[in-house]
Amino acid sequence: METVSDNSWVEGFGEAGEAAHVPAQALSPRLAGIARAFREKPFRPHPLARDGHAQTVVAALRSLRRGLRAELARFEPRLVEVEPGVRILLHCRWQPRRRESPTVVILHGLEGSTESPYVLGTAQKAFRAGFNVAAVNMRTCGGTEHLTPTLYHSGLTGDIHRVVVELAERERLPRVYVAGYSMSGNMVLRLAGEYGEAAPPALKGVAAVSPSIDLSACAGEIERRANWLYRASFMRSLRRRIRRKAAMRPDLYDTRGIRAVRTVRQFDERYTAPHGGYRGADDYYARCSSLPVLRHIRVPALILHAEDDPIIPGRQFRDASIAGNPHVLLVVTPRGGHVGFVADEARGDADRRWAENRVVEFFGRLEQSSGR
Repeated sequence: METVSDNSWVEGFGEAGEAAHVPAQALSPRLAGIARAFREKPFRPHPLARDGHAQTVVAALRSLRRGLRAELARFEPRLVEVEPGVRILLHCRWQPRRRESPTVVILHGLEGSTESPYVLGTAQKAFRAGFNVAAVNMRTCGGTEHLTPTLYHSGLTGDIHRVVVELAERERLPRVYVAGYSMSGNMVLRLAGEYGEAAPPALKGVAAVSPSIDLSACAGEIERRANWLYRASFMRSLRRRIRRKAAMRPDLYDTRGIRAVRTVRQFDERYTAPHGGYRGADDYYARCSSLPVLRHIRVPALILHAEDDPIIPGRQFRDASIAGNPHVLLVVTPRGGHVGFVADEARGDADRRWAENRVVEFFGRLEQSSGR
C-alpha cells in the first residue's frame, strides 16, 4: 500500500511495509491539492519489474514502445539559436488554436534525444491533454552535431531559457510548462532556482523526473560495480559523440587515448569541463547541480524520484531546502528505478507509464487551478 501526505513527500509503502520519510512541510494551496489527488494514484510496479534495475532497463526498451515512432511524423522541426553560432533542434506539435493552448517543453537525459521513449510518451500524453508540445534536442543530440561546435552539459540552463522566451515572445504562447528527465531534470530545477522571483511570466510550472540534483553524487553512483551496465552504455555513446565531433572539428576535439576514458567523471574531467569553461569535473559538478538553488524556486515544481533508483542517490532529496520550499512538491516512491515507473496496470485512459502520466496531470491541474 502507498499513501500520500499533504506535504513535500509521498510516503511509499511496498509489500514489506518499508517507508521513506522526510520532515513534513506545508505546501502552497495549489500544490497541496495536487498532492491529495496524487494520493489516489499511487505507483505500484509491474510484477515482472519490481526492483530498480528491472524498472530502469524495461522502461528504456524501445521495442516495447514501437507505436510511439508514429508520433515523430506529426512533429515539425524548428531551429532555435541559443547563442551566436549555436542552434538547437526542436520538434513541435501544435494544437489547432496554438496561441490559446498551454505548451509543454520536454527535455531528455544524458545521451538521449527527442526520440527517447519517455520524451515521445510524454509528448503524446500532453498533446492528447490539449497542450502544444515542443520536444528539445540538447546541443549535439538527435544528430545535430553540425549545428554547434560545443557540447551539451548540465550548465546550459540558458538554452532552456531561450526556448521558453522563443515560444512566449515569438510564438506568443502565454503559458509554458517545462519537463526534464534525469540530467535535464536537474537543469530544469536549476533554471527555476536561478530565476527565483524573476521567472518569465509565461513560465507556469516545471517538472523533473529522476533528476540528478547532486551531479558529483550521481557520477560516483554510476561508478559502483552494480551499475556497470549503465556506465558501459553511457561511455560507448559519449565516446562515439566525441569521435563525431572530432571528425567535424579536429581543432577542438582530441580523441587520442579516448578508450582509456572509462567513467562519466573521467569524461567530464577531460571533455565536458574544459569545453564548458569549468576548471575540472568537481568545479563543473559544484556549479551546475540544482540542489544548492532549490530553495529559491518560486514557480510550482514537481519532483518525482524512486528510492530504488540505481543511479540517483535518494539521500539528496532529504535536504531541508526541498522540505522547506512550499513551491516544490516532492513525490518519492519506494520503487520505480531510474526514469522507470512502469506500473502494474493501465488505469482508465492512462497507460502503464506512471511518471509520464503524473507530469502531464501536474501541468493540467496547474492549468485548472489558474482558472483557465
